[in-house]
Amino acid sequence: MKPITRLFDFAYYQLETHNLEDALITKKDGNWIKTSTKEYLDKANTLSRALLKLGVQKGDKIAVISTNNRTEWCIVDVGVLQIGAQNIPIYPTISSKDYEYVLNHSEAVYCFVSDEEVYNKILKVKDNTKLKEVYSFDEISGCKNYTELFKLGADTSTQDQVELRKSEVLPSDLATIIYTSGTTGKPKGVMLSHYNVVENILAGLPRLPLLEKARVLSFLPLCHIFERVLIYIYQHAGVSIYFAESIEKIGENAQEIKPNLMSVVPRLLEKVFNKINAKGSELNGLKKALFFWAIKLGERYEPYKANGFWYELQLKVAQKLIFSKWKAALGGELNTMVSGSAALHPRLARIFCASGMMIMEGYGLTETSPIVSVAMYSGGNFKLGTVGKPISNVEVKIAEDGEILIKGPNVMQGYFKDPEKTAEVMSGDYFHTGDKGKIDAEGFLKITGRKKEMFKTSGGKYIIPTLMENDLKESNFIEQVMVIGENKKMPAALIQLNFEFIYEWIKRKKINIDFTPDAICSSNVIKERIQLEINNSNQRFGKWEQIKKFELTPEVWSIEGGHLTPTMKMKRSVIFDLYKHLSEKIYQED
Repeated sequence: MKPITRLFDFAYYQLETHNLEDALITKKDGNWIKTSTKEYLDKANTLSRALLKLGVQKGDKIAVISTNNRTEWCIVDVGVLQIGAQNIPIYPTISSKDYEYVLNHSEAVYCFVSDEEVYNKILKVKDNTKLKEVYSFDEISGCKNYTELFKLGADTSTQDQVELRKSEVLPSDLATIIYTSGTTGKPKGVMLSHYNVVENILAGLPRLPLLEKARVLSFLPLCHIFERVLIYIYQHAGVSIYFAESIEKIGENAQEIKPNLMSVVPRLLEKVFNKINAKGSELNGLKKALFFWAIKLGERYEPYKANGFWYELQLKVAQKLIFSKWKAALGGELNTMVSGSAALHPRLARIFCASGMMIMEGYGLTETSPIVSVAMYSGGNFKLGTVGKPISNVEVKIAEDGEILIKGPNVMQGYFKDPEKTAEVMSGDYFHTGDKGKIDAEGFLKITGRKKEMFKTSGGKYIIPTLMENDLKESNFIEQVMVIGENKKMPAALIQLNFEFIYEWIKRKKINIDFTPDAICSSNVIKERIQLEINNSNQRFGKWEQIKKFELTPEVWSIEGGHLTPTMKMKRSVIFDLYKHLSEKIYQED
């Protein structure tokens, strides 16, 4: 068997070693539609033949914009890459203007879209781009359907041209340009070669506990390198990949397919836990007492049975009586969740691990293809509050100022058409992540904050806002929070409430408040309740870090509203500008 050196090799490896009947599964019209490994590659080859007929050259850029993960995405990925073209994945949630920027900057010549919503956004800017044609996965009036390409490429006599192109694709060739969702300014196009990503996958593979015949649920966007790399890992392992219909339907889909593993982001876990916690609060008597006893027990969880026999015995009881119901809500067979994209609060990690759904935290960036480190339970490679140990071919160095520097085959080729920005983040072979961290005596990496997000108060004390924000977001009442206070005498917070939970809480408590965001944000009852949440959180921080004042925002912070990036990270400068009047109100006495 040939070694895997290019991204499309993973699908061919699966054909040779596993040849699954259910390689990729997407739900359509209420039914899970299975695609075998053979059908997947047959369609990818047909697509490649069609693209050659359309005149696609080596190095051409083909954009893919999909609102959800689906089988067609993977078919297009292989079809594009194996003829030496590049896949340009674009976040579906960005504006038409941002589509226009990315399509023009990348010089994309064709574009695949998932549905009418994306197509309509493309139509607004198509004439301002170099796009020759747009193809859709869904049937859309006025748009060419991507199945037309299967008719165009049906003639197998031209397959030898595909094979020739495939043989000419080198590991060092550019595979994809991923535009980062940057919290400031225009997105940067991260250039990743086949070598960058393949080496990262092969080194990351041993960290995932994947068994043959396993089922995985995929819902994090495939336009993000984290989920995309996991898809290649799943293909190598020979597991069945089910694509969730949407983030809202994860619970329903999980109950249908009973996954063994899925990737998550901390915000999802926070929301899941908050919903569970809210339901627990509604219980009465013994049931309520047992629920919160199990949570308290989970908060003390330590791996490798470090808490001793009596704790483990109690944990078994809690798992049978309480935690088994949590697991059942996600299909009952979910044993591992891989968490990335942002820091997860250790308390949440403990509780989920105690429930029998192990959280393996990882760390990486688009620029590092992405895996730098990831936890693994076996072999003592798991430690709460860390993101595991670096994978085998990645070197992590901590700079004098605490910044995490990365060296390895996974470090990007650079930012597309931007040598200046590339030079800003590279010193020799080391990539400057902008994150701060520590490596402990056992070799575990701990992320301590983001270099640019740290700030000093007027008293000269350093504040790491993410630590306080993550703590506060554990509250059922708080959906989003941004800690402010640079060059001010104390930190403060801008808070977006969890309106869904608060509506239920108002009903339950029979409080007389109008069910509108404005009325809720101006209510003294609500402000007093949020103050209690802040008081509780402040106990876990030093006096100089404690939040003294806060203001509530009636708007829901969203991607569409410009508050959040497509990966759900806060655009701090945007939020600060939007609510400048609130920060001025907080500090008017300074």
